[in-house]
Amino acid sequence: MFKSYETELAGRKLIIETGKIAELANGSVMVKYGDTVVMVNVTASKEPKEGVDFFPLSVDYEEKLYAVGKIPGSFTKREGKPADKAILTSRAIDRPIRPLFPKDFRNDVCVVATVLSVEQDNSPEVCAMIGASAALSISDIPFGGPTAAVNVGYVDDKIVINPTSEQREKSRLRLTVAGTMEKITMIEAGADEISNSTMLQAIKEAHTEIKKLCEFISKIRAEIGKTKFEYKSFATDKEVYEEIKTNFKQRLYQDVQAIDKTVRDENIEKITEDITNYFIEKYGEESAEEKKTAIADSIHDLEKECVREMILEEHKRPDGRKIDEIRPLSCEVGILPRVHGSAIFTRGQTQVMSIVTLGMKSEEQLLDGLDEEVGKRYMHQYNFPSYSVGEARPSRGPGRREVGHGALAEKALVPVIPSEEEFPYAIRVVSEVLSSNGSTSQASICGSTLALMDAGVPIKKPVAGISTGLVTDKNDPNRYVMLTDIQGIEDFFGDMDFKVGGTKDGITAIQVDIKIDGLTYDIIEQAFERTEKARNYILDEIMLKQIDKPRAEISKYAPKILTTKISVDKIKDVIGTGGKVINKIIAETNVKIDIEEDGSVCVYSADTKNAEAAMKMIKDIAREIEEGQIYDGVVTKIMPFGAFVDLGGKEGLLHISKLSSKRVEKVEDVLSIGDEVKVKVSDIDNQGRINLTMKDLESTAQEEIKEENN
Repeated sequence: MFKSYETELAGRKLIIETGKIAELANGSVMVKYGDTVVMVNVTASKEPKEGVDFFPLSVDYEEKLYAVGKIPGSFTKREGKPADKAILTSRAIDRPIRPLFPKDFRNDVCVVATVLSVEQDNSPEVCAMIGASAALSISDIPFGGPTAAVNVGYVDDKIVINPTSEQREKSRLRLTVAGTMEKITMIEAGADEISNSTMLQAIKEAHTEIKKLCEFISKIRAEIGKTKFEYKSFATDKEVYEEIKTNFKQRLYQDVQAIDKTVRDENIEKITEDITNYFIEKYGEESAEEKKTAIADSIHDLEKECVREMILEEHKRPDGRKIDEIRPLSCEVGILPRVHGSAIFTRGQTQVMSIVTLGMKSEEQLLDGLDEEVGKRYMHQYNFPSYSVGEARPSRGPGRREVGHGALAEKALVPVIPSEEEFPYAIRVVSEVLSSNGSTSQASICGSTLALMDAGVPIKKPVAGISTGLVTDKNDPNRYVMLTDIQGIEDFFGDMDFKVGGTKDGITAIQVDIKIDGLTYDIIEQAFERTEKARNYILDEIMLKQIDKPRAEISKYAPKILTTKISVDKIKDVIGTGGKVINKIIAETNVKIDIEEDGSVCVYSADTKNAEAAMKMIKDIAREIEEGQIYDGVVTKIMPFGAFVDLGGKEGLLHISKLSSKRVEKVEDVLSIGDEVKVKVSDIDNQGRINLTMKDLESTAQEEIKEENN
């Protein structure tokens, strides 16, 4: 049965419709926000997925270019693999809903959000996040929501919920917050050095709107929600768990305290082998085989209990650090000889190498998405090879995690990248993870800052990043321990990964992953304080001692660049018919040239002299020839009645009568083809023809001599 529900969000009408489409899905809604329309469908398998020890949730945010009246540019003329922004939105939908499914649930669940229509003032991403929560809430799929989400901007020192396209252009903050009625479940932000207090206030104001949306969805669920279906539980076998706990907890408690990750992993492998043998000896091989999954799950749960108990009860970490202590730090710059900039940043057993490449403006990334952004001049990419965690897996290109981590590091650094006018290069940074034991994305921020400075990119300020973790008491959520600089095991068994990048003057990026039902304002405030203190320490004590400012000059291997601006009317003259003129300049000087629609010209070359020669040619072509002005020219053709002189892209006629004050019988008596001459423009007729004179310059020269003699 068709139902339509309406509410208001940021002063605009938000409508959720259901019962009209996709009737075979477990839950389906159409979210309309102005002229933005997003369809969200959720389905679940009837039986659990075999052979997995995790909840198999998949989220797909599908950008359809028809939503903005575009035809895809590919040969097939259909949408291909998701763009990075679509992948990031899928992750943003996933993170707040994943913790709200039952922990023992193993049925496949698919969430598909399809963008059908886009009005730029109204975010389809927010509609998709709200729609996913609504569709799951009214479905028969076990789900502990609802959640909701909003975007937040900071325009003219005011917090704005769901800013319009015009407001986003001026906003110093690009924040997405998701939450339940009680807590915050997801934070994703890019910011221009926003203070902790302003960021916290923005989150609080977002939560006010989120609560209203959650209440709205709850009312829809109460009216039309289906009864949640029964499912096969994959909870850990309590008897097996208790037996392992009784006999092996004390040993496991010690084994997880190995400082080195490799040693700790070996300890877990050995105790796992011993526990398996224990069950074989006590119950027989057949019984032990039947209990294989239960044994593995119990060891995992007991290891988790040991780590959490150690942290919560003793304030002791697996590697012996204090709860606010950062692992040993080191960094190095200029490590690769031929690249434009490079650095390695190491924090404990996490190590990232970042490499900078400078290129032409025309080499920026072209975007073909649903928003108004068409290009990206600063690109940050992140690679996570299997060897970084000691595994043997072939590389299959970047996955969603890699895209997400690269985007986070990019957000952190975008606010300090110089403008195109200051530094007219396309900039690509690649972060290669060499070793991973916690928070490689934040190490990427630090390493990339160093590499950019090594490349001579005049960044406004250095940026650092750090992550905090959380362990809460399952019986008392208000009792918790926060950890600075979490390593892998603390992330894996903890409740939060709260990543913050920024300068000394404020936050530039946030990404928060949560495994519990949400965060309180107090936890968020404490995380901001911890990360700020840690960032400043990393900057002062490590990074700035290695390189404290960008190098004065870019690498000798980077293209040198000269810039100018010509009249828009002259662009066609510089390019020439079919590119004839510009291609001739490129061939003669071995340079690369970018010309923008506004007349901005950039000349790139490894040789400065070649760049200067090309720039002179361009300026000569583009300059305005004015009557009465004197120019240097080259004789290109001789006729009986005079000579044609090239003034740099434009020719003028030097009539035989204008060659000299003395009588000239033949032009060849005075000039030859290729002669460099100084001429004056005597007049330009109404057809644009240029007439030149040398005779007038003789009298000018004689007058100058007389003045010198007097």
